[in-house]
Amino acid sequence: MSPEFLLTSLIVVASPGTGVIVTLAAGLAAGRRAALVAAFGCTLGIVPHMLAAITGLAALLHASALAFSAIKYAGVAYLLWMAWMTLKEHGPLAVDTSAAPRGAREAIVSAILVNLLNPKLSIFFFAFLPQFVPADSDGAVARMLELSAVFMAMTFAVFAVYGLFAAAMRDRVVSRPAVMAWLRRSFAAAFAALGLKLALAER
Repeated sequence: MSPEFLLTSLIVVASPGTGVIVTLAAGLAAGRRAALVAAFGCTLGIVPHMLAAITGLAALLHASALAFSAIKYAGVAYLLWMAWMTLKEHGPLAVDTSAAPRGAREAIVSAILVNLLNPKLSIFFFAFLPQFVPADSDGAVARMLELSAVFMAMTFAVFAVYGLFAAAMRDRVVSRPAVMAWLRRSFAAAFAALGLKLALAER
């Protein structure tokens, strides 16, 4: 495993994005278990994109404006819905301790959808993974699967750190209504901004 791949992957994974926001919100809303569940869900959400890159489906997505737009705007709608629900304080990712915690299945599905409905990820992996596979390699597919597994492991580890940090800070913020209100607005704004960024994305 080349140092270049590991360093690039770490930078990509650690960069603040939708998955990080989801994991932070889960940690603040319901603690350590919820944070780890969200990190796991976000990691699973990149599996279809990696498979698309490995099988070449990402090239089709890149070539088809209709397919790209359909997935993109579904993702935009979902992010805006999450922003609205978070702002209203009763959504699945609301930073709130008064509501009963969600089941693991519901939390995982929500986290998966965040990454699944982003067509830019498929195109990213389509361009990213082949750079670290020799063109004349007989085991190119196996190599790409290996790289994908490492990337997923790093994704879960980094997101888990984000989530556990948020969970550790939970007791310090949940008792402060002003801080909670600021967090709800901040998370809602972050989801809306990410939705706008995705809406403006081009193939």
